[in-house]
Amino acid sequence: MQEHSALLTRFHQKRREQHVWRRRGSSPAAPASLPDDYDLLREILLRLPPQPSSLPRASVVCKLWRAVTTDPKFLQCFRAHHRKPPLLGYFGAAFGDKVEIVFRPTLDHPDRIPPERFSLRGCSRRENYVLGCRHGRVLVDCPAQKEVVVCEPISGGQRRVAVPPEFKNGFHDGAVLCAAGDQGHVHGGCHSCPFKVVLLCMPEEDNRALACLYARYDCGYPSILVGDALYWLDMSNGMLEFDLDGQSISVITGPPMTDDFCHGSIQIIKAEDGVVGLASFSYPSIQIWQRKVNCNGVATWLVCKTVDLHNIIGLPPQLDERDSGMETILGYAEDTNDILIYVHSSVYTVQLKSMQPKKLHETHHVMDYHPFTSFYTPGTHA
Repeated sequence: MQEHSALLTRFHQKRREQHVWRRRGSSPAAPASLPDDYDLLREILLRLPPQPSSLPRASVVCKLWRAVTTDPKFLQCFRAHHRKPPLLGYFGAAFGDKVEIVFRPTLDHPDRIPPERFSLRGCSRRENYVLGCRHGRVLVDCPAQKEVVVCEPISGGQRRVAVPPEFKNGFHDGAVLCAAGDQGHVHGGCHSCPFKVVLLCMPEEDNRALACLYARYDCGYPSILVGDALYWLDMSNGMLEFDLDGQSISVITGPPMTDDFCHGSIQIIKAEDGVVGLASFSYPSIQIWQRKVNCNGVATWLVCKTVDLHNIIGLPPQLDERDSGMETILGYAEDTNDILIYVHSSVYTVQLKSMQPKKLHETHHVMDYHPFTSFYTPGTHA
């Protein structure tokens, strides 16, 4: 914030100096230590928060600001500067006269996105369900059509992918991710780049997990991308690892949890060191684990921290017996490191590093929530 204020002060000072020189009928020699107005303004605007309203609000200041904030090269630099896109909301089922896939925003006004803006159109029918969200895309399973659909809510685009024949008789899960790997590319800021679909399958006749890149094992949990591998929880509190580069699948043993946490809800996360980790929620505590692999390839699970929810301001006080029993983890946002939890008939996000909570809404329906993160500037996409 101090750096942003200093740049803004320099910008206004330079504008005043140029105004004085114009009144005198001559122009100054540009100081070598200062960039011109346009470059300096770019540096200022790059530091605006990556929320949907930031650039549109800046663009109405004047023609110069509008020229900067709508420049495609600036937009690319803006996303590269922030790297991680914001959490715009999540996709999940809506219960009412009919069950369908809907978008629920998490941001407050003026960044709050109307749910209808991110409608999945023909994919939101009752029989379809979300497999996961990543890099500005939503992967929807359409069992009746024997296909999955990659939806891009911001651009409105959809691409249909047929399910391989050998996967149609088994339970399945899947993941979508951006395939662009060029230098400087920012995931979540692209809406027309190639993508990859990974499908996992557990055939009914045996227990061998299959995977392909186009690239399906229904464990009921969405995948988590950590480094160059996708991870799914299995039924024994371990996990499946799919190496995207080697296109190989392996089974990882989970941590030695106590009975309380073994019977709680578990979520794969990105640990602070960039390695795979686990969050286990057994009310009222959240326990964070990370997996360390030494130079000999021996893996060890370590407890990073255990947090009592009673000590977090913004979450409900201790529950009585009538309210307890349904507390669970509903989802996880990779880019922002937030988990979604269900406590006391309400859904909350909790930032795992700061343990800062935010109440989203009240509901009596417990279901999977699929966080959707992306850079989004209204008016710049179809």
